Amino acid sequence: MERRKTIDPSVVEMLAQAKEKEISTPFDRAEVTKPCPIGREGACCKHCFMGPCRLVGKTLKGVCGATLETVEARNLARSIAAGAAAHSDHGRNMALTLIAVAEGKAPGFQIKDEKKLRRVAAYLGVNVGERSKEDIALDVGKVALGEFGKQEGELIYLKRAPAKRQEVWRKLGIAPRGIDREVAEAMHRTCMGCDQDAEHLLLHALTCSLTDGWGGSMIATDISDIIFGTPVPVAATSNFGTLKHDEVNVVIHGHEPVLAELLVAIVSDPEIQAYAKSKGANGINIVGMCCSGNELLLRHGVPVVGNFLQQELTIATGAVEAMVVDYQCIMQGIVAAAEKAHTKIITTSPKVKITGATHVEFDEHNGVEIAKSILRMAIDNFPNRKNVHIPDYMDRMVVGFSHEYIAYMQGGVYRESFRPLNDAVIAGRIRGAAGIVGCNNPHTPHDEAHIGIVKELIRNDVLVVTTGCAAVAYSKAGLLTPEVMEYAGPGLREVCAAIGIPPVLHMGSCVDNSRILTVLSQMATEGGLGDDIADLPAVGIAPEWMSEKALCIGAYAVASGVYVLFGVDSPVAASPKVADLISKGWEEKVGGKLEFEPDWKKIVEKSLAHIDAKRKALKIADYDPMRFARSATYLPADYLPYEDYDKGLYSVKSHSR
Repeated sequence: MERRKTIDPSVVEMLAQAKEKEISTPFDRAEVTKPCPIGREGACCKHCFMGPCRLVGKTLKGVCGATLETVEARNLARSIAAGAAAHSDHGRNMALTLIAVAEGKAPGFQIKDEKKLRRVAAYLGVNVGERSKEDIALDVGKVALGEFGKQEGELIYLKRAPAKRQEVWRKLGIAPRGIDREVAEAMHRTCMGCDQDAEHLLLHALTCSLTDGWGGSMIATDISDIIFGTPVPVAATSNFGTLKHDEVNVVIHGHEPVLAELLVAIVSDPEIQAYAKSKGANGINIVGMCCSGNELLLRHGVPVVGNFLQQELTIATGAVEAMVVDYQCIMQGIVAAAEKAHTKIITTSPKVKITGATHVEFDEHNGVEIAKSILRMAIDNFPNRKNVHIPDYMDRMVVGFSHEYIAYMQGGVYRESFRPLNDAVIAGRIRGAAGIVGCNNPHTPHDEAHIGIVKELIRNDVLVVTTGCAAVAYSKAGLLTPEVMEYAGPGLREVCAAIGIPPVLHMGSCVDNSRILTVLSQMATEGGLGDDIADLPAVGIAPEWMSEKALCIGAYAVASGVYVLFGVDSPVAASPKVADLISKGWEEKVGGKLEFEPDWKKIVEKSLAHIDAKRKALKIADYDPMRFARSATYLPADYLPYEDYDKGLYSVKSHSR
């Protein structure tokens, strides 16, 4: 029974433990809290109190006369605006932190990557000259912060896209002015009695999404790199086995890396270590979850314990002294889970409180003392442990593939380039590329679509780049290691072996999807594969999405020219017209399209067909899987055929227990 909920054997084990301890999980709640079929398909309007109006059966219009298409477009546009607001607010916080660091008002922080600072300064038009890094950083922070409140013109970072892509945006009038302005306008347009043309609403949804991918998220990524360092490859581990029996376990969960970085820096403080020993622990073990975890993973090799659906299960181990959270993707159910264990839930963001949790508000101006107090709270909780059960699963991985490092690894310090990658695609060694991102959803088997899609794509010589909870899924399945190379097609394996990378590259947290945009832009401007992102043999996939942020990411990828496929189900299923507008309609306008496909095997088929069609349009070599090796020379002895994936998605050798 439990096996149908997940393909991860460690999660199966912990579901049994959670049941024994009477800890509720999203897997349990998904069985009793069924989605409203009307709302799930987008046929419900609650934008005013004349409703909610359910547009089903013979009811074709709401009380105000709004049609199903208008309601569906409003709902989707509002979701995209919410996702843009969440990611962009992350970028705003990073800009404010950079200003505090530059002014010397954020003890414990410093500018770690001056080269990246100077590069970002050039993007933003900040004078460098012979100025100090602090002076440059102050201006970078102020210019970045100005992008949020700007009322006229265009976002500065749009210029990082290929010239042809910029012209597409300007011609359509969807080039964003300011981040906050476009989010506010999306909310205005979707208010009762405002914009009532589905196509017009959806076009502004693309504008709003661009404020995230080419605005807030890109700012967040750049400034995080400046303060904390740009990721380079690092070896690390994942899964429940990263928790330790004899140490204080602190789980960092959420999306903002500022406090998380301080906790990692302070954990080795002799005073803190001595305090842990005074309570009977041999040390302090910090592990990550979701995107805060991914930030620490890529920069420091801090282990990641699991992805979105594993937060209550991690508490159910009985080994977690504190779960420190900031914002986004944090289930309120963790407080109830903590009451059944001894875990202390600590909220830290001024934007987020959870009833029943302990609130310790973080302020970068006094960050060191706050971080120390949080660690002391966790240490004090160590003697309260009761029944501990840590599944014996731990997986190895290699992560940290920033777009800067991908360029460096192909040419070195003086000749960094995307030319070798483009040449490999042109020759057919690499069939194409896929960016696979997003969440987990308990209404589909946990991690199944993620693992199935990736194993099939790399077998077909498609290079995969990934972020967020998707990347954590691959880490737990051993797919982020060179050992998985034998599961890759012969051409892809040859390229990866020559460079020394796995065929699945972990690029960071959800906001770091901006790195994927940069890679696509650099491939397009490198030459040989067209002159726009829309020309590339590439796809975007969100196999197990659940968040409004995922919809926003999908929309800005589409607006950038990418064919994007979402799994699970469609939020606009009730309106074939809206489904057509975001697929064929958007493709005609911006070259990218958004489709929802619940069958992950069909996602693979559609992705490969699209990649091959783009290759044909570019008039480059047709993909031939036998051109570089015979299939018998690269398929492992235990490789399962396509139709048998259900039986062994976790058959990768590096997975151990």
